[in-house]
Amino acid sequence: LLRCSTPGPRVLLVCSSTSTHATDDAEAYVRDLRKLAMLAIPFGIRIAYEALSWGRRVNEMPQAWDIVLRADRANLGLAIDSYHMLATKTPLDALDEVDPDRILFVQLSDFMWQEVRSPDERINTARHFRVFPGEGAHSADIAELVRRIDAIGYRGDYSFEVFNDDYVQLPLATVAARARQSVRFLVGKVSRRTLPVRAKGPVAELRAWP
Repeated sequence: LLRCSTPGPRVLLVCSSTSTHATDDAEAYVRDLRKLAMLAIPFGIRIAYEALSWGRRVNEMPQAWDIVLRADRANLGLAIDSYHMLATKTPLDALDEVDPDRILFVQLSDFMWQEVRSPDERINTARHFRVFPGEGAHSADIAELVRRIDAIGYRGDYSFEVFNDDYVQLPLATVAARARQSVRFLVGKVSRRTLPVRAKGPVAELRAWP
């Protein structure tokens, strides 16, 4: 996924492998990401590495951060997704170890049940049943996650990554209104003075699969 929605360098999202053939050699991940980052430099592209909660070997944010640190390239950073952190029950204290300048973007979404136990459940929930922050079972956790990311000094973009079959059936204006309500929920809970609330333009990125 190549994100080009904001001015400045483009960001290429790279997710941890889900292949059953994925090597368990962490040094191979470091080498591959380092090589990809070097190839991206002439194109002005930054690489954001994300740990999928059903990743074969790398499935938690701290693992992804460790690999980013070891690869050590200026245009290589981390993508944080609240869904994956909630799904794996990654402690929010892990965010204190992350350099905020290496977080390239943050994706937010919630889901309706308390936990997703197996990789298959995580995949199914992630692809069909995510909801906007404020609509799910983990609203307080997401608000705290945003507070913690803000506290360590992150000043970049947030987006909603909400895959939901029901949303696809609703009028676009209805879904957009729910997204706006979610923004208001987060701003009210987080009270982040540095959180930009733009009077013009989209308030959230909406993505859904038919």
